[in-house]
Amino acid sequence: MTDQNNVYEMKKMTPKEIRRLIKIGLAILLTVVLLIIFVSSMYVVKEGEYKVVRQFGEVVDIKDEPGLKFRVPILQSITTLPKKKLVYDVMEREINTLDKKRMIIDNYAIWEITDPASMIANARTEMGAEARMGEFIFSVIRSELGAMDYDEIINDEGSTRGDLNERVMERVNTLLERDNYGIQVDDVRIKRTDLPEENEQSVFNRMISERESQAQQYLSQGEAEKSRITANADRDVTEMLSKANAEAEEIRAEGELEAAEMYNEAFSQDPEFYQLYRTLESYKETIDGETTIIIPQGSPYADLLLGYIE
Repeated sequence: MTDQNNVYEMKKMTPKEIRRLIKIGLAILLTVVLLIIFVSSMYVVKEGEYKVVRQFGEVVDIKDEPGLKFRVPILQSITTLPKKKLVYDVMEREINTLDKKRMIIDNYAIWEITDPASMIANARTEMGAEARMGEFIFSVIRSELGAMDYDEIINDEGSTRGDLNERVMERVNTLLERDNYGIQVDDVRIKRTDLPEENEQSVFNRMISERESQAQQYLSQGEAEKSRITANADRDVTEMLSKANAEAEEIRAEGELEAAEMYNEAFSQDPEFYQLYRTLESYKETIDGETTIIIPQGSPYADLLLGYIE
């Protein structure tokens, strides 16, 4: 019933009123369309990002200052790229060393976009840029480590690697700049250097054998040094003892000579007392507890024992 009333009322409207309503409707529709177009023309640039404005696929503008920006709706599109340092974990790959050893290299890179227009023109996307950068890094590392022996790579002491990371970074940046990729590598680091699983055990066994051989060599050198030191010490001791014994014999001979002179001087003053003293001394050597002495009666010794002394 209501719809019929509305139709009835519209029939009573004049053509002028109908045209006025149509104009109002069109104005409202146009306002909404313009509002939508205005809103869609706005975009926001955040801190730490690039906004790349494209028109028909071509880069026409790049915004990197934070704030509200405008574009031409429909005709222009917006691509967001990071304006900060990024980490790319390079896929591990296998290389051959100078001494024909196979190694698995795992590394990562710190990189950033320096020219968004060049990056989009040549690498297309962020993933494309990482893919090209990863190929360059692997190529340079394979070239650098391929000129070194396996032991030099894994052994930091005595290694000739030097500033390998710096050399790799410089060479990779040279390649990226040559091809105008609009990106820059700030650092390259090798996380891990491993052998393929099938080679690990044989290499470990060889390393153990080399260490045992080196240890045995050190032991042999130690024993030889010990023998040398012992022989030198024994020789020095023998020389010192010989010298000391010679000096002792010389001192003893001098002492005996001096004692003999003193005895001779003393005994020469009373020859009979000396004769008695020598006789008594001889008895110490010839008479013991079982000795029987037969002394003729009237002998001086008997008279001496019996107390007949003139």
